[in-house]
Amino acid sequence: MRLHEQELEIQAPSKGPDLVCKIQKAVEPRIPKGLVPIRFAITQSDSARYRCELGLMTRDERLDHEESSIFSFVRRPVENSDQFNAVLLVPTGIGAEIGGHAGDAAPVARLLGATCDTLITHPNAVNASDLNEMPENALYVEGSVLCRLLMGTVGLQRVRSNRVLAVIDGHHDELFVNLAINAVNAARTAYGIDCSHIVQLDPSIRLIAGYSASGSAVGCVEDLERLCEVLDQHRGEYDAVAISSVIGVPPEFHAEYFKSKGGMINPWGGVEAMLTHAVSSLYNIPSAHSPMLESQEIANADPGAVDPRMAAEAVSNAFSHCILKGLHRSPKIVTDPIAMWHHSVLTAADVACLVVPDGCFGLSTLAALEQGIKVIAVRENRNLMKNDLSALPWAAGQFYSVANYWEAVGVMTAIKAGVSPNSVRRPVSEVNVEKKMVDSNSDIALAVSTQM
Repeated sequence: MRLHEQELEIQAPSKGPDLVCKIQKAVEPRIPKGLVPIRFAITQSDSARYRCELGLMTRDERLDHEESSIFSFVRRPVENSDQFNAVLLVPTGIGAEIGGHAGDAAPVARLLGATCDTLITHPNAVNASDLNEMPENALYVEGSVLCRLLMGTVGLQRVRSNRVLAVIDGHHDELFVNLAINAVNAARTAYGIDCSHIVQLDPSIRLIAGYSASGSAVGCVEDLERLCEVLDQHRGEYDAVAISSVIGVPPEFHAEYFKSKGGMINPWGGVEAMLTHAVSSLYNIPSAHSPMLESQEIANADPGAVDPRMAAEAVSNAFSHCILKGLHRSPKIVTDPIAMWHHSVLTAADVACLVVPDGCFGLSTLAALEQGIKVIAVRENRNLMKNDLSALPWAAGQFYSVANYWEAVGVMTAIKAGVSPNSVRRPVSEVNVEKKMVDSNSDIALAVSTQM
């Protein structure tokens, strides 16, 4: 089984409802036979064309292809306002100024988490090698599952804890195998995590990092069936899976990455996202990946004092504590439509708003648009994506463009309080007053609008 990225261009769909369906109809005929999409993003758009990136996986019998399409959409029938729940999304591999490095969006997660009852976020936002400082009210959800939540096809159910299966690379250097084992044992004793079983894959799956034409981090995964065989064999013995393996990059990338002071897109995250998207799609379980270093030479190299956003990576050799802590209480993925109605299951109906870096245009943003979920786009979180989100057909009061995450919190607090965010700004805009003059003979109404 193989995962890889494909780039394509489609005609911009007509404005109006059912945008997800229109994009699906434009994209699916372009997918080569025998492949299934697992990831989708629009990297650049205008009124005429959408440039897209599509993660593709070899078709597999484990996936129900009709019901599990990434474009499957179920409109929420209601919005539950009993609680205020928010989604924080920082897409992987797009060079986000905040959250594009090593867990450097974790302070944002803690800030936003203090504003809502539940914050739903994903590994890229909070994973920082040996650190994971997500707030206590956060749900740690793999990116494709977060997307499916907003699309209305899955629900999330809190758990007390998960049984985590650790799958590690059969590294040629025993030092790195021991580092991975010690990291698991440290999590067992320090976090109290249930991870009593480690499987060493030898030969392992192959992850190879690369860059797309847009400059975002992507890659390919080969021999995925080796991992699937392990997951099939141990089915019923685990609730979540933590994967640690080598990611193939040119040797010079390590030094160049740290020397770039944030100018180089993190090359590892994109292919990791492709892998976990596939695992979560095939098995409907929480999953996360951490990279293993290729050699002792790379491990012993001194990067010097690095950009603060990269510092967590510069002081770690195992990189796996963040995923082990996240998976410890990652919520159960509920796919049964009847079970999704249970009061303990959080669905799209329970989501009040989505916070994204400005320009990020993928299925999560599209789903929020179609579901009537409010979207807050943060301009300060610059990235590679070239999309004008304000041009989408939002309902009145659904989309807010803000300068930074401080402002995002202000908008979230206003929404939570039932206060129009614009009412606390000045000047107050004039209201439209529409006068209807009815011709009593013909019953024809003429509308005249004025502003007051």
